[in-house]
Parts: sequence; C-alpha cells; structure tokens
Amino acid sequence: MVKNMKRNEMKNENSDNLAAMGIGAMIVFIALILVAAVASAVIIQTAEKLQQNAQTTGDQTQDQMASKIMPLSIVIDNGGDLRMTWELAPGSESIQFAQIAYSITCTANDPDAGNLAASAAVSANGGAGPALAGQVYQVTLPVNGNNCPPTANQNHVLTIAAGNSGFTYEVLSYGAATTSGTVVV
Repeated sequence: MVKNMKRNEMKNENSDNLAAMGIGAMIVFIALILVAAVASAVIIQTAEKLQQNAQTTGDQTQDQMASKIMPLSIVIDNGGDLRMTWELAPGSESIQFAQIAYSITCTANDPDAGNLAASAAVSANGGAGPALAGQVYQVTLPVNGNNCPPTANQNHVLTIAAGNSGFTYEVLSYGAATTSGTVVV
C-alpha cells in the first residue's frame, strides 16, 4: 500500500509540474498578446498622425497654389503704363478682382501698388464678376508718372498677391527702349 501511495504521489507531482508549465505558457501567451495590442495601438496612432500631417500639408499647398496669378505678358502701352495679360493658375478657385493686389518695386522709390479691380476679360467666354480659371484677363497697371515708371536698362519687381493665397513674382526687364509695345515680361 505504501508503494501505491508513492506512485500516486508521483503522478500528482508530474501532473502539478505539467499544470504549472501550462499556466506559465498561458501567462507568457497573454503577455505577448498584450504587448502586440500595445504595439498595434502605437502603430495605428502613428499612422493616423502621419495621415493628418499629410492632409494638413496638402491643404496648405493647395491654399498657396489656389488662385495664383500667372502673367502671360506685360507690355508698355501707348500711355507709358504697363498692360498685363494674365490668367489664374489651373485648378484655382474664383477670386474677386479687387482681392488681387499688386506692387511694383524699383530701386530708389516707393513701390507703385494697387489691385486688379479694373481687369477686363479678353477671352470670348469671359465677363464681369470674379476671375475664373481658364479665362484670360487684361489690366493696365498705372506706372507712368508714378514712383516706378519704365526706365531704360533697369529691372523692377512685380509682386502679385491673390487674396490669402499664393504670390507671384515677376522681374520687369526694361531694355534700352521703353517705347510703346516693348515687352517687359
């Protein structure tokens, strides 16, 4: 009978050891699941933050490019002023002419400034109202008799700001002649 008791005790000890190993394996398994859950939460949070940053950057870029003015040509007209033919950049949103400001800066004088409120549509389907993408417009920039008239062999800088959107910079290059019809851009 003592022999039988010892055998039963041995079986119980083996069963206890196997049970302890199983519980240990289960604890390790649960710990791995928890670590994986935390790691996946961090990865998801990082991916969301990257997506938000990309969206913000895209929106800022679109705001900078939206309603940007593209001068097609600038020539000296009969009165010595500058006649600018322009259009909005492709994909731009409409903008009121009065919200488009310009400034012509020369070396020694204060800049000439104003807005493009006097713009007129040149293209056949243009008209009054806000500037639209795909339309060509023309405006006279009064500079003759102002601070920065066309001056032979000088460069002036034209800056155009379309509302809160993008800026356009153009160098007005005056050659030896500043007569009517001279192209400066």
